[in-house]
Amino acid sequence: MKVLIDACVLYPTVMREMVMGAASAGLFTPYWSPRILEEWARAAARLGTDQDGFARAEIALLNARWPKASVPPGDGDLRRLHLPDENDIHVLAAAVSAGADMILTLNNSDFPRHILGEEGLIRGNPDLFLRDFVDSHPDEMSALGARVLAEARRLSGRPDWTMRSLMKKARLPRLGKALEATQIN
Repeated sequence: MKVLIDACVLYPTVMREMVMGAASAGLFTPYWSPRILEEWARAAARLGTDQDGFARAEIALLNARWPKASVPPGDGDLRRLHLPDENDIHVLAAAVSAGADMILTLNNSDFPRHILGEEGLIRGNPDLFLRDFVDSHPDEMSALGARVLAEARRLSGRPDWTMRSLMKKARLPRLGKALEATQIN
């Protein structure tokens, strides 16, 4: 499955680590556009100039790991497509350009299903998208969740994080519940 990942999924960190970890496991093929990556960097920069640098380093790593994932939207698509928020047309246009099957986003109202359907796309919620992989690829997702949890504990200095609490904070509550059932915290 080809999935265009919106900026709101790439940033914040835990969500990105889970989504890109699933991509690394070969569970789907990721796509984004240069503008989506720039939106991520600008959002991070609002938290401080050092965050901009961290985001740009992460972006460079993603582009190195998936050199074919960055797809510019086609000019014709930018002109012909419409969405409730015209600032999101570039996301839809990039998905069309990539030949994606899905746009993975948290912004449901900005990507109406009927408009995406006209382009042969579906809208995916990161929590449900990743939760489904726990059923189909439990070993990969359990190992990924354990790695992300260990890193979150290390970076935050909070050894009390549980899988469920971390994923809930990351807006992935269903995933957290499913992962908690598959492993020991």
